[in-house]
Amino acid sequence: MMAQAFAQLTINLSVPANTPISDSIFIAGTFNGWNAGSTTHRLTRQPNGTYSITLPQGSGNMLFKFTRGNWQKVESTANGQNVGNRSYTWTSGPANLSLSVAGWLDLTGGGGSSSTANAQVSVLSNNFFLPQLNRSRRLWLYLPPDYASQPQKRYPVIYMQDGQNLFDQTTSFSGEWQVDETLTALHQNGDYGAIVVGIDNGGSQRLNEYSPWVNAQYGGGQGAAYVDFMVNTLKPYVDSAYRTLSGPSNTLVMGSSMGGLISQYAHLREPQVFGKAGIFSPAFWFSNNSWLQPRTSPYRPGNKLYLLTGGSEGSNPQAQVADVVRMRDSLQQASGYPAAALQYVLRPAGQHTESFWRAEFGAAYQWLTAQPTTAVETPGRARPEVWPNPSTRLFYFSAALSGDSVEGVIYGVDGRKIKSVTLQANSSFQLEGVPAGLYLLVFDDAGQRYRISLQKQ
Repeated sequence: MMAQAFAQLTINLSVPANTPISDSIFIAGTFNGWNAGSTTHRLTRQPNGTYSITLPQGSGNMLFKFTRGNWQKVESTANGQNVGNRSYTWTSGPANLSLSVAGWLDLTGGGGSSSTANAQVSVLSNNFFLPQLNRSRRLWLYLPPDYASQPQKRYPVIYMQDGQNLFDQTTSFSGEWQVDETLTALHQNGDYGAIVVGIDNGGSQRLNEYSPWVNAQYGGGQGAAYVDFMVNTLKPYVDSAYRTLSGPSNTLVMGSSMGGLISQYAHLREPQVFGKAGIFSPAFWFSNNSWLQPRTSPYRPGNKLYLLTGGSEGSNPQAQVADVVRMRDSLQQASGYPAAALQYVLRPAGQHTESFWRAEFGAAYQWLTAQPTTAVETPGRARPEVWPNPSTRLFYFSAALSGDSVEGVIYGVDGRKIKSVTLQANSSFQLEGVPAGLYLLVFDDAGQRYRISLQKQ
């Protein structure tokens, strides 16, 4: 008991007068996967109106922030500006911290400063439905600078987690990656260009969605359904609505921390979809299954994976580095990744922060897309197309098929079969008698599976 008491850190927190008394206060940081609403890390309200919490022993440097249960209600300056992560270095003895919150982001103007996203960024949807999880989410879209002026050009697509932090300082909870500024600058210097789809995290559902495996303390277990959403709902929609290069060599998935964990899971589980992955400061500690997955995920020729970690991350940076090195070795030995397809990068000064990932994003993107990209993935073979899309009833189909026809199946986004259709090189089909919404046309041709999103009005 004495050893446990000796190790404790007690935090006493003062909050602004406009803090709703009905709201709980939480601490989130590197010690709990940045879970903004972890009940284990809820502060206790004191009779004098302050809040307190006692944390067990940690080591090294701890980064953290205070929230009222989600990242839309994170602490800010008194006039609504974003604030950086707090930092605490553990000592060998008991300690007390007296801290104060100056303001809350949602109660002081929602971010203060104007948007920092550039003109290439838009909100694809504020309420894009995730049928596999029965919830909705905001999606961001970045289009390359020449997208409008080059109507015949198609682009690789990067699917990125934690969309709040990618483009705009006013929506980020711990700083932005400046993905738009980086890609625009690279494009101006000759880079081919890429589309980026940013998926907001689910706030209190973040840990659940970003791990397919359950952690007894923090949750998880919805990651498989989340990846199903990316593969079966989101990607077909994006490929239908925008000029994409849809094959695995031009489809990237990227994320950091828990977002890195789910991005690697998606890459290993769906190598025929997400051929390239950028994994930043991954939270492999969340589940031992992280290291078991490579044993059943053989390397797919042509795929690439970029592993990044910092040498000064979290409360135990040595363990973080060891986890990523262990994963590198497992990918090489168990999955069979050749040296040319697996890049491991250690930055000794790197911390578990958006500023670290922002500085490294460009290099990761350039390594993953190092092979020249062309506007046609399979020379001489036209990409299947459906138009008009959306349509009230009748859809036209065009494709260079290997035979006279193929059999297709139309599914609802919940996976339910709607009908079968026979598709010829130039033909049409009807979608009637079903409610308006998103549907999925699936067919196989010449050994390749095609998924085309249909929107019925």
